[in-house]
Amino acid sequence: KRFKVIGAVTQLGILGCDVRKWNDKTIRKNPFFCPDKSIVKLWEKYLLSIRKSGSSCGAVIEIRARGIPVGLGAPIYSKLDMDLASAMMSINAVKGVNIGSGMNSAQLTGEQNSDEISRKGKKLKFHSNNAGGILGGISTGQEIVVSFAVKPTSSILKSRKTIDKFGKNTSISVKGRHDPCVGIRAVPIGEAMLNCVLLDHYLLNKAQCGK
Repeated sequence: KRFKVIGAVTQLGILGCDVRKWNDKTIRKNPFFCPDKSIVKLWEKYLLSIRKSGSSCGAVIEIRARGIPVGLGAPIYSKLDMDLASAMMSINAVKGVNIGSGMNSAQLTGEQNSDEISRKGKKLKFHSNNAGGILGGISTGQEIVVSFAVKPTSSILKSRKTIDKFGKNTSISVKGRHDPCVGIRAVPIGEAMLNCVLLDHYLLNKAQCGK
C-alpha cells in the first residue's frame, strides 16, 4: 500500500497559520512551505523586518503521513512515537517535538483529548486525531502528525555578550549572509526523517509478522 508524507511550516516566529486551511498544493508554491496561502504575504513582510533588524526567528514544522497501516510500532522499546521523536530531535536546531496535539493536550480534559471511535458497516471511524495517529506506541491507521520547533538562527548581526577562549567577557556579532529563519529549510529534512522511521517500522513489522 502506498503512503504519502508531506510537511509544511505552520508557524514563523510569532505568526502562525490556520492549519484548517491546509492545502498540499499550496505548500510547494510559496518560499515558506506554508499550507495556508492567505498568510504568505504577511509572513514575507515579517521575515523581511526580522532580517533588516539583524536578528532571526524560529519556526514550527508539521509533517503528516497518510495511508499508514494499523499495527506499526510496539507498546515498549520500539514505540513508533518514540522513534519519531528521536529522529526529529536529531535534526540540527530542533528544540522540541509534538506528536498529535502534543504539549497542547495538557490543556485538554479527558473527554476533549480522547479520540472517539464509531463503526459504520465494516468500517471504523475516528472522530478526531489528538493522538496523532499513534496509540500506545502503535499506529492506528489514521494520519500520523508530527511537529517540531526549530530555534532561531544563532549567527545574527546584533551584538551579544559572551566570553573569549581565555574566559574573559567580550561580545560577538556575526557578519555576512545568514538565514533569518533556518526552520524553513527543515521541511524536506523532516519529511525524510519521517519516511526513514516509517520504512524501518515497515521492515520490523514484516520481519515479525511475515507480511
